[in-house]
Formats: sequence, structure tokens, C-alpha cells
Amino acid sequence: MTRFLIDNALSPRLAVSLRQAGHDAIHVRDHGLQGAEDEPILELAMRETRVLVSADTDFGTLLAARASRTPSLILFRRGTPRRPETPAALLLANLPAVEEDLRHGAVVTFHGDRLRVRRLPL
Repeated sequence: MTRFLIDNALSPRLAVSLRQAGHDAIHVRDHGLQGAEDEPILELAMRETRVLVSADTDFGTLLAARASRTPSLILFRRGTPRRPETPAALLLANLPAVEEDLRHGAVVTFHGDRLRVRRLPL
């Protein structure tokens, strides 16, 4: 079971889909952070040992600037449909292949039908 924090750039229904698949998934709205800047969201993911899931590329920049190994980040880039069922299906289908990387600290990027994994620190 992986622990996820879904950023406001993605639907809360993504967290619901991940929970239905047996994962511990919350949305930033669950913590009242829907209007928060990126730093408090990143801190929450680190504090609760959650993989941050977002469509906001600023999180990758923050992780690189910090030279941090945590938290892991799953990033949905342009070209990936944003309807909640699409990111959920992509993530769940590819999770077995990237779970080990996420455990050790990584940025997993979905760009259309492509997947890229970069280990942290960047």
C-alpha cells in the first residue's frame, strides 16, 4: 500500500479511486490546504511520508532546489487527460513498475503515453 497526497491541481476523485484500489490517499482539501502555496503541501507530504501527486511542475523545481530525497512526486504533464479516471488508471497500471523508485525517492512523470523516472535528489 502506498500513501498518496493529491494536490489541488487534480480532482479529489483521484484520491477516492486510489483508496478504492487499497491505497491510503488524501487530497489537500482534506487538510484545508486547497488554497495553499506549494511549500506547505510539500511539507505535509514529507511529514506524513506520502507520495505527492500533482500536475504542477513547481514541485519538481522545489525538490531540485532543496536537493531533497523526499517526498517522491508523481507528475502528470500536458498531454495526459485530466479526467479523474485517466490519471487513476495510468497510476494504478504503472505503480508496480515504479513503486520501488517511489520508496527510495523519485519523480515519476507521465507525459501522454510516456513515463519517465528520475531518482532524487535531482
